[in-house]
Amino acid sequence: MCGIFGVSGVDRAAELTYSGLYSLQHRGQESAGIVSVDESLHVHSRRGMGLVQDVVTPTALSELPGDTAVGHTRYSTAGSSVLVNAQPCIVNYHHGPLALAHNGNLTNATQLRSDLVRNGSIFQSSSDSEVIVHLIARSEAREPEDQILDALERIEGAYSLILTVGRTLYAIVDPRGFRPLVVGKLNGGYVVASETCALDIIGAERERELQPGEWLKIDDGRIKNLPDLEPKPHRRCVFELVYFSRPDSVVFGRSVEATRRALGRHLAREHPAPECDCVFSVPDSSNAMALGFAQESGLALEHGLIRNHYVGRTFISPDQSSRSAKVRIKYNPVREVINGKRVVVVDDSLVRGTTAKSLIQMIRQAGAREIHLRIASPPITGSCYYGIDTPTRDELVASNRSVEEIRQYLGLESLEYLSLESMLAAAGGDQGSYCHACFSGDYPIPPPDDKVEGDAASELIPATRNNRP
Repeated sequence: MCGIFGVSGVDRAAELTYSGLYSLQHRGQESAGIVSVDESLHVHSRRGMGLVQDVVTPTALSELPGDTAVGHTRYSTAGSSVLVNAQPCIVNYHHGPLALAHNGNLTNATQLRSDLVRNGSIFQSSSDSEVIVHLIARSEAREPEDQILDALERIEGAYSLILTVGRTLYAIVDPRGFRPLVVGKLNGGYVVASETCALDIIGAERERELQPGEWLKIDDGRIKNLPDLEPKPHRRCVFELVYFSRPDSVVFGRSVEATRRALGRHLAREHPAPECDCVFSVPDSSNAMALGFAQESGLALEHGLIRNHYVGRTFISPDQSSRSAKVRIKYNPVREVINGKRVVVVDDSLVRGTTAKSLIQMIRQAGAREIHLRIASPPITGSCYYGIDTPTRDELVASNRSVEEIRQYLGLESLEYLSLESMLAAAGGDQGSYCHACFSGDYPIPPPDDKVEGDAASELIPATRNNRP
């Protein structure tokens, strides 16, 4: 999962991109980058490991002139977390400098890469996004749009793309529409972003969200719709609404905040806890879910856990050691709320379970009489191959364990998950409109040949990785 942002035809485009990436920091914390193009078609870039504010310093920002820019915040799902994989990708291209930012994951990248290497391509990174650049460069078509189309017709998987050729910007969403992309208008030009919250921060007027298979050409203050990609069944990622997107965004035409409240209400109907004293969330992504649960159940909504906002998202931290360190300092219980109470704890999902176990122990030590955990999504039982880093089944706590076994491990009085049907109903769709493969095993695209699922976990929680609840 990554955050991408682009600007076309607006002065000081890099500064706008910087602000946009700041709003998209929740989508990637490993590396950040901005590429700008000035009126003379000179390319200026700044990429580095770390957060946006650390990579793009005020000095670096002053060295990124131009009215066209592309930005990226990275959370690696293909390719290691090293500087050479930081985006946007930049190449010298015979139609002008080309910069590309990619959100998603290509399921056939390994095979395409092997074919390209066999035919003489030399790769600079291990990122699947570089495959797209090589396919464009090797196309025998004459015009940039046709060369891009040649590349798009060969790749498979999840991709929302922003790329520039010279000062022309293209925005593209794969035919299934796994990942969001929205376009807005500002000062006679246009901006494109992963989420609407990135438009809000710069005061851009939201135009519309790109639909699956749609791609736009933006040049000289004008938008041109290029022919849609070959249609395929739409499969929007429901986890965008459950966890990844910011609550102040509108994603897939739906308010994320409103959807999460609806998830909480459905959860309270399916799995009430009438004997409990209060309900609170595991902040921040489940705040609205806990509110919905409280509204539906009539339980008092409390702030039982305080999150340290100087710690980033543990789910998208690149390795086990950084996740472990963040978990220890990320949350603190409010003893006055918890002590002697029977509490309902609401969270959006349960992935590997290690953070949840630590949190439950923390809440218990704060004096809770009973702890009832409610998860506002179904058990995650399968890997995602479309842009979320759950690479093997044996890392997932629910892949080979029953709800009761997980409850016992976590030390809970009760544990309940929201049903798949209720989750999709809260998201305003059905099983045919969303991708829910990680919950149901219904993969819209076959998993890559190079991804082999691990054997059943020998222990409930693998010792090699750590994650968010």
